[in-house]
This record gives sequence, C-alpha cells and structure tokens, in this order.
Amino acid sequence: MSGGLNLTLRVWRQNGPGDKGRIEEYQAKDINPNKSFLEMLDVVNEGLITSGQDPIEFDHDCREGICGMCSLVINGNPHGPERGTTTCQLHMRSFSDGDVITIEPFRAGAFPVLKDLMVDRSAFDRVTQAGGYVSIRTGAAPDAHATPVGKENADAAFDAATCIGCGACVAACKNASAMLFVGAKVTHLSLLPQGQPEREERARNMVKQMDEEGFGNCTNQYECEAACPKEISRNVISNMNGDFLLASLRK
Repeated sequence: MSGGLNLTLRVWRQNGPGDKGRIEEYQAKDINPNKSFLEMLDVVNEGLITSGQDPIEFDHDCREGICGMCSLVINGNPHGPERGTTTCQLHMRSFSDGDVITIEPFRAGAFPVLKDLMVDRSAFDRVTQAGGYVSIRTGAAPDAHATPVGKENADAAFDAATCIGCGACVAACKNASAMLFVGAKVTHLSLLPQGQPEREERARNMVKQMDEEGFGNCTNQYECEAACPKEISRNVISNMNGDFLLASLRK
C-alpha cells in the first residue's frame, strides 16, 4: 500500500443560480494525508479535466487562512471538522481511509449559489460599504502611541478585526444570521478613538443594510461562534446591539 487515502466524495453540483442542483459522487484515490483539502480537490479536478468532464467549481485565493474565500461545508460543518480552521488550512490527515465526505456550498438566501460550491457573498461587501470604515479626516499619520488606547480595548478591537468575512457564521446559523460578522465590523471600530465620531451612524447603517440583504435574526444559539475560523467571540453581537440601540434612541 502507498499510504494514501482513498475517499468517496459526495459533491454538490449546480450549473448556475437557476439550476436545481444535485449531489454527485467521485472517488479521490491515493491522496497524500499532508495535502490540504483544497489541494485534494485540485487532484480530483485534474482527473475530471483529463477525462473530459467539467471540474468542480470552488472559491479560493490566498490559501493561507486570510482571504475568507474557501467557503465549503464539509460533512455538515462550515470549513470542516477542525475548530479555528479555514477550509484551506484543513489537511487530509483529519480524515481516515475509506471516509465518505459530503461537500456543499454555504447555504443562505443572501449567498446565492453561482456554480457548484461557489456562492455570491457580495452582500457582505455591501454591508461593509454601509459603514465599516472611518471616513473622517484624521490628518497625517501620527507618531506611534500618540493616541493612547487602553490594552483591554486594543486587544478586543484586534480580536474583532481578525474577521475575514468568510461567511461561516451565516452558514452555521439556522436563521442565516450575519450578526457575528456585522458585530465584528462594528465592534473593532467602536473600541478605537478613530471610530467614535461615526460610531452610532455606523451601527445604524450597517444593521439596516444587513436586514435589507435578507440575513436572519440571531436567536442566541451561538453556532456562529463555534464555526468561526478566527474564533471571534459572540460578545461582538452584544456590543453591536448596544451601539444600535443607542443610535436608535438618539435618531
């Protein structure tokens, strides 16, 4: 035996947004356990192309756990079975020889399937454009530490800013809620001095856009926190709700 893994893949195939879609079965043979999950799909696609078949479409870019593009549901788990891991960081040694692996796209009304495992997550872009930035004039770059930021706030802001916008929180939530994503974007700026002038307007506008995009509401079951590859705390949702409530009262 070569020591490679022989796997059965049950993959969602869908020709386009208007197609009904279906599960198709493929064999992944003699896969090196040290390959990443996306590299395994590359191997399968090479075989499909060689035999004249349509390759499996899936999103990817950096393959370093930074860009958030690798949006796959693997055996029912967004990004797969490992905690704090994106799909591109998941390695085949997490599986066993003979395993059956079901691979599907992120499921949400706000994330329509473009083809196969690739979804349109531009709704996140529009939510960010609604307020996830600082637009006030801040002048030239200040000297380091010229604007003091308390360590507790600095740490919490950094943790929230690690959100890569992958959408796993939406895919994990039974309501397809985007509140962990929006909460992270709102929180990381609300904790910093530069984010204060637009703090209330930011929360109001981003929540409004989130609702317009068709994301569901949070029912406090926290699948989002469990699925987040950056392990962002659900506390960002509370922070966002607080800012939104204050903005609503002062409107």
